Amino acid sequence: MKIKVCGLKYPENIQSVSDLAPDFMGFIFYNKTPRYAKDLLASTLNMLPQNIIKTGVFVNEDLSAINLLIAKYGFDAIQLHGSESPEFCAELKGKVKVIKAFGLNENFDFKQLKAYVDNVDFFLFDTKTPIHGGSGKSFDWTLLNNYHLDVPFFLSGGISLENLEEVKIIKHPQFYGVDLNSRFEIEPGLKDIKQLEKAFEMLKTFDTNEIRS
Repeated sequence: MKIKVCGLKYPENIQSVSDLAPDFMGFIFYNKTPRYAKDLLASTLNMLPQNIIKTGVFVNEDLSAINLLIAKYGFDAIQLHGSESPEFCAELKGKVKVIKAFGLNENFDFKQLKAYVDNVDFFLFDTKTPIHGGSGKSFDWTLLNNYHLDVPFFLSGGISLENLEEVKIIKHPQFYGVDLNSRFEIEPGLKDIKQLEKAFEMLKTFDTNEIRS
């Protein structure tokens, strides 16, 4: 079970989260969210252990701007949270790992994902909202039973200590990891380390083979 902690922006907090050894850490470059990491120094990310996959999160950003930020911060992965096309994703795949996010509700058409299969490394399934994630709301996880492609996915949207045990119920061959964000915060962009510690302890008890069976 991979763990991604997303929506970080304060240097000391970033260091504290990195000490927990998540697999991925996400930094949002979207000016309509309070988790916007506009003041983040490249030196802060340079200090992170190399085994943590540094992930830049974007929403309908220009390709040139994304490439500049990849170079500035040394991102290992990018997460595209807008309406980016398969062709757009293809421009970045190979340079970095590409995570394409989709908001799910009961009307979501999983057929649209086929065009992305060769152009992304992961999908991320979040709750469908007008604000491109960070809502703190979860979706009906039984919708994941409608996903039948071979691209592994992250589960996002309203994951908290209160519902984390339910993650173990999800048995899907492509369930790769969880994305922890707004329900583990003291305020937007500032993670609650004690809550994250509890979440990490719980997640480490999950048998990945059992989950993916």
